[in-house]
Amino acid sequence: MRSVKVLDVTLRDGGCVNDFNFGQSYMDQILAALEASGVECIELGYLDNKKGSEQGRTQYANEQVIPQYFLKEKKPGVTYLAMMDYGKFDVDALQPCDGKGIDGIRLAFHKKNRNDMFALGRKIIDKGYKFFIQPMITLRYSDKELLELIDNVNSELPDASGFYIVDSFGEMRPNDMDRIMNLVDHNLIPSMPLGFHSHNNLQMSYSNAVSLLRFPTNRDIMLDCSIMGMGKGAGNLSTELLVEHMNLFFGKKYRTEPLLSVIDRVINQIRTEYTWGYAIEYYLSSINHCTPSYAGHFYNKHMLPIDQVAELLSLIREDKKISFDKEYAEQLYLEYNARRELDDTAAVNELRREFEGKRILLIAPGRSITDAGERILNEINTENTVSISLNHWQLFPTDFVFVTRHEALQPALAAGRKVITATSVTNTNDPRVKVIDYQKWILVDGEVQDSSGVMALNLIKECRASEILLAGFDGFHVNVSKNYYDKGMNHPITAEQAKARNQFFREYVRELRKTVPVSFITESVYEGEDE
Repeated sequence: MRSVKVLDVTLRDGGCVNDFNFGQSYMDQILAALEASGVECIELGYLDNKKGSEQGRTQYANEQVIPQYFLKEKKPGVTYLAMMDYGKFDVDALQPCDGKGIDGIRLAFHKKNRNDMFALGRKIIDKGYKFFIQPMITLRYSDKELLELIDNVNSELPDASGFYIVDSFGEMRPNDMDRIMNLVDHNLIPSMPLGFHSHNNLQMSYSNAVSLLRFPTNRDIMLDCSIMGMGKGAGNLSTELLVEHMNLFFGKKYRTEPLLSVIDRVINQIRTEYTWGYAIEYYLSSINHCTPSYAGHFYNKHMLPIDQVAELLSLIREDKKISFDKEYAEQLYLEYNARRELDDTAAVNELRREFEGKRILLIAPGRSITDAGERILNEINTENTVSISLNHWQLFPTDFVFVTRHEALQPALAAGRKVITATSVTNTNDPRVKVIDYQKWILVDGEVQDSSGVMALNLIKECRASEILLAGFDGFHVNVSKNYYDKGMNHPITAEQAKARNQFFREYVRELRKTVPVSFITESVYEGEDE
């Protein structure tokens, strides 16, 4: 093995965590730390004609804005790169490399585009840039397809600067590494470096990188990594771990101090708002061989137990697994939850007889209910009031418990409570349970909104309540400790998700008030102004 180079992708793959919105100060600090660490290659971000910006983000409108607003001075000996996804940047508009900005471009492409990427690669090389070939989800190639791709690379792009094995879904295991490394190393022209880009869904990034380093080859090696593993979903191989390994076993002289310092000053601050790293949903995406975006989408709804998230992922069509399709995901989620059909007319009529003309007190599990216990009890005991708690039953003797979480159904029944639930949770014939048809109560302006609050309020409105009182509808915060009185209900939530949920429910209540009086008896962000 002639040489091993480290390629840090924090500013690019890490940008998938925060929509590339690092801000200029954080961008500068991360770049300075990487330059000081001694890593040989730094990927500065994405090139994207439509979504790119000029400054403050690491998704760039074109390559020219990089030296203009960010890379003011280049460190000798460092190779500066940018990535483009096939079809998202006009290579014809790429200006010739003048040495002032990026030195090279990595082109990521799906298998279906493998034969069309050669013309783009040739244009990039002819404009003076280093060119790196990134066949996404390399594991999806059969041996024959991979060998054909390598043969074409050898003949059409022999002057490319690197060919990568890309573990896009973090699903590669040691036997996969051995098979693909043998295929590539024994067939790719000897002069071309071999790179490896991994994701950590199975926590195999580090061990797979070590396997590649131990592989008997004379060709140059490039290993991708990011500071603290920052990257989409489960994240990537951690730069600080890799360079320490390289120092110990390969005689390298990388400096870890700048990396640790920028983790303390920058990356840890980003982690207060965004999450990445190993999580059960990303493990499930890996074993189901699909993009982790599906796992995150289903899991972050916080409506299904993890075993049903796994079952839902197993139902994704093969042709949909590679790229996330939100419309398809929503349809699949709806079909899964609506798989039990029910004529709920009788149940709804019974509930209408209970609710019609009554004050309905709806108690969500927000933290505020622990301080407002006396007032809530007074309202429960007020004449002409029907009380309903949402997915909790321990604090107040409500008339009903409205259940949308599977894990809440049996404990509520065991506590002797009358339950309202949906066909997405059960199809029981238990007389203590009023089961309503999931599909009927989840739509708001044509979109699926299946939170317990929305479903319950849709039902209450249909049952012609005279007034609705809301308690515990506190709203969502990034700090999950502020969201529920029961810590067991807490789930990580991003600032973007919190903002979207709060805005939706604020508008929903505003519309609901046009048909029935609604008041909050505990403090709520839903009462505030639009964000």
